[in-house]
Amino acid sequence: MAQETEYIRKPEWLKIKLNTTQSYGNIKNLVKGNRLNTVCEEARCPNIYECWSERGTATFMILGNVCTRGCRFCAVATGRPTELDLAEPERVADSVSVMGLKHVVVTSVARDDLNDGGAAVFAETVRAIRRKSPGTTIEILPSDMKGDYESLRTLMDSKPDIFDHNVETVRRLTPRVRAIAKYDRSLELLKRVKEISPETPTKSSIMVGLGETKDEILETMDDLLAHHVDIMTIGQYMQPTKKHLRVERYYHPDEFAELKEIALAKGFKHCESGPFVRTSYHADEQVGKPQTQQKLEYLKGLDQQEEIQTS
Repeated sequence: MAQETEYIRKPEWLKIKLNTTQSYGNIKNLVKGNRLNTVCEEARCPNIYECWSERGTATFMILGNVCTRGCRFCAVATGRPTELDLAEPERVADSVSVMGLKHVVVTSVARDDLNDGGAAVFAETVRAIRRKSPGTTIEILPSDMKGDYESLRTLMDSKPDIFDHNVETVRRLTPRVRAIAKYDRSLELLKRVKEISPETPTKSSIMVGLGETKDEILETMDDLLAHHVDIMTIGQYMQPTKKHLRVERYYHPDEFAELKEIALAKGFKHCESGPFVRTSYHADEQVGKPQTQQKLEYLKGLDQQEEIQTS
């Protein structure tokens, strides 16, 4: 898996077929009308047409659209955020309900300017979706919150169906690829989730094509498993603009298939691996019966609390 030294053309298998159906258009208009941000659009996800048109899934990005970090792979705007919209959780929940989503991923920009990294708004968004769309499964994808584990507990108190946090790349490349985030801190965050809520599946993702070796990819798999991560996704890095890190290498679909086989053989419960795979790709297939039962018990508890408050 040697690095390329010059810019290389995208191979044929990375050409995207557009599928702008009426369902896609309806969702796009609803998101715009409710002044919401989605990673599907902000990060230029290649799967937006499939997810919005066919699968009934979407990834909402809360806490604004300006990130306090400047990761060199990411297309999201970087700067000093000025927005903290406390009404956002209800707007997201309303949209999820109107869209009839069966699975939703809630992520956010990094908000290092906030004491809790935005954990309280994050948790309230999950609760609002639970109230208005009890049949929708919820995956959360927060930043590392700079290792603030009290804020992590705030998040986990909202009982997500899946907890997702991405290491993004191998250990050696982390300082060059990610800003502020640290490889070991991300692993520790994933481990802490299991300590707080052992029954909640955890998930992490990496991009390939940044100059990593196959041995480093396998080492990352081992690191994730050692920190009790259940689900892994592997996708091709694609340079969003000329200002971002360039692609060192494009992996063939057969190589992604091999990495999936290795990941499953090593012990991951689920693995998505392919050129277009992103962290939320086919996320609706990764929610099992134990999480569904947990959600029903949580909703029952919310109903009981409401009865007490109104009596």
